[in-house]
Amino acid sequence: QVQLVESGGGLVQDGGSLRLSCAASGETFSNYAAGWFRQTPGEEREFVAAISRFGRITNYADSVRGRFTMSRDNAKSTVYLEMNSLKLSDTAVYYCTAGSFGLSPYHPNYWGQGTQVTVSS
Repeated sequence: QVQLVESGGGLVQDGGSLRLSCAASGETFSNYAAGWFRQTPGEEREFVAAISRFGRITNYADSVRGRFTMSRDNAKSTVYLEMNSLKLSDTAVYYCTAGSFGLSPYHPNYWGQGTQVTVSS
C-alpha cells in the first residue's frame, strides 16, 4: 500500500549533524503514522522515533530524545529525521517505516530498505 525510500545517510563526525529523508509513494501518506528504527550488526532492531499522521505528536527513544527531531511533510509525502550531537553509538542502518494503527503504540506495517549512518571519532 505504501513504498518507502530512505536517503541522506553517510559518514559524519562525532558531535555533527545529519538529516535523513524518506520519500513515500502509493496510498495517501497522511493515512499513516511514520517512524524510524535503526539496527547495528549483531544487535536487535531499535525504535528511534515516531510521528502521528498529521505531525501533531512525536515519540522518541530515550537514547535520542533532545538530539533527534522527526518531522513530516504530507504534501511532499516525505518524513525526516534531523540528527544532532551525533555519537558513535548512533552508528546503524536507519529504516523508515509507516504504520496504519497510530502511536498507541507505534507498530509499522511497511519498511524501507535502510540507509547507513556512520559516526566517526
